[in-house]
Amino acid sequence: MSSTLPISSSKPHYEILDGLRGVAAIMVVFFHIFEVYSNGDHTKQIINHGYLAVDFFFMLSGYVISYAYDNRWGQMTMKDFFIRRLIRLQPMIIIGSLVGAVLFYFQHSEGMGWGGISTTPVWKLLLVMFIGMTVIPVGKGLDIRGWNEMHPLNGPAWSLFYEYIANIFYALILRKVSKIVLGILVLVSAAFTIHYAFTNPSGDIIGGWSIDDAKQLRIGFIRLAFPFLMGIFLARAAKLKLTKNAFFTTSVLLMVILAIPRLGGNDAHWQNALYECFALMILFPVVILLGAGGKILNKNTHQFCKWLGDISYPIYITHFPLAYTYYAWVANGKHTLAEPRSWIFGLLTVVISIILAYLYMRFYDVPVRKWLVKRFQ
Repeated sequence: MSSTLPISSSKPHYEILDGLRGVAAIMVVFFHIFEVYSNGDHTKQIINHGYLAVDFFFMLSGYVISYAYDNRWGQMTMKDFFIRRLIRLQPMIIIGSLVGAVLFYFQHSEGMGWGGISTTPVWKLLLVMFIGMTVIPVGKGLDIRGWNEMHPLNGPAWSLFYEYIANIFYALILRKVSKIVLGILVLVSAAFTIHYAFTNPSGDIIGGWSIDDAKQLRIGFIRLAFPFLMGIFLARAAKLKLTKNAFFTTSVLLMVILAIPRLGGNDAHWQNALYECFALMILFPVVILLGAGGKILNKNTHQFCKWLGDISYPIYITHFPLAYTYYAWVANGKHTLAEPRSWIFGLLTVVISIILAYLYMRFYDVPVRKWLVKRFQ
């Protein structure tokens, strides 16, 4: 194998951005836990804009990939790049699919429309699990949950499908384009995003998790294009300024952006569309630039950011099978948020998700990636 795979870099590490990735991932867990109580009414969703964390991840990914790899192509082949990205992403995708399969039969619920779970044959479950481990989407014939997801055992894996596509486009095209061309692409993708937000009947930037609906595929690419391109543009064109208390400031700002209630209710969807475009196109770039320009002087804050960064990907890609199980418990028992045990079991699900994410990271992801780096060095 190529000896150019492990490439050292003298560039400073953006530890605050690691911490922000962890903050966003935990907000996603809370968003999914509360989602079951909205009954499909977006105005009732608690942590209302938690789904925008995916768009934040795409922007952060574009920024970090451009920052880390733009000046390495003289030392690194395209093969090296793809191997590095596979080593970074694929081990936890495998675990996410495996956890989804282990918990699948505990998620039977007539109230969620998952009544067929208990009758799903084991061979079909295993087939979906192994396909999920490759991040290749499945069609309706293997939609064993009934939600029309491209990854029925682990819904959030849809964003990793698009993440891989973004990586391919970066390596083949985007790494070569000028700032001017990149800026034009950002503007064009922004126009598509604005059009979608204001023409979507629900007035939000959401969707992308299905391949059987051409509209959902289009939404997925729209959600990917602007934030990923903007992330690259920020890494190449924006100037950073040293920011004090950057981690605290950006963490609070990010949590507020994701938690702010629905705007406009069910009557004035344009208000929510306007907010989401503002968050995506103005606020998220500000958060990333403030985080990248910040410095951490406190040892405890440094360790906390590192911990958040370490668990961010594991918790994002493994928490949803636990959320599915919680959904089934809520629906089968017709539980409401007025019940103390709903909060207790919901918070317990969050805590368990975080603990398991740490264990997956510590005892599986890190050792496996180290072995793979040595193997393909």
